[in-house]
Amino acid sequence: MSNPPKNAPGNRFRIIAGQWRGRRIGYAAGTTARPTGDRVRETLFNWLNPLVEGTRCLDLFAGSGALGLEALSRGAREVVFVDRDQRLMRSLSENIEKLGCSNATVYTRSAEKWLETFHSAFDVVFLDPPFGDHVLDNLCKLIGAKDTVRQGGYCYLEMAATAPTPELPPGWTVLRDKRAGQVRFQLVQVNGEGRQEQ
Repeated sequence: MSNPPKNAPGNRFRIIAGQWRGRRIGYAAGTTARPTGDRVRETLFNWLNPLVEGTRCLDLFAGSGALGLEALSRGAREVVFVDRDQRLMRSLSENIEKLGCSNATVYTRSAEKWLETFHSAFDVVFLDPPFGDHVLDNLCKLIGAKDTVRQGGYCYLEMAATAPTPELPPGWTVLRDKRAGQVRFQLVQVNGEGRQEQ
């Protein structure tokens, strides 16, 4: 089967708010990227508002870059993008250049290898692995062991609505837990004083 054309409608996403509001971003065709949908992304950044501005973010399983680019558009100080798909990371690097963004870094490697290699603390970590991979438990443990999220920082988890609840490290508190269609998503605070909200 041939790949869809580069500008196919399913091969684009829209930045919702901030300096690039309404900008449509294309990404590499013929990949398994599944950008977080507008509805879920808007809810997530409503939860994070106004915390995103000035933050340092890590977008693991970056794929199309939808979460990290949304954060940059809304004023994040820096975003590090990580994904093992070379075509997606090449496409993301081109988009970052087109946007004139100088505070983004792209790494082409697996999330696990990146976490094992780099030791750095972030304010927000986005975790949106491919549905069916069931890696959230292990990744959260690795992130906790490496102190990848600063004290009181946040971790966003996205999974299939039918997926089991991830096992979180001690001191991680689920602040928000929501479903939208086939997606379940959570905002977790790491070693903070947050209280769960419905």
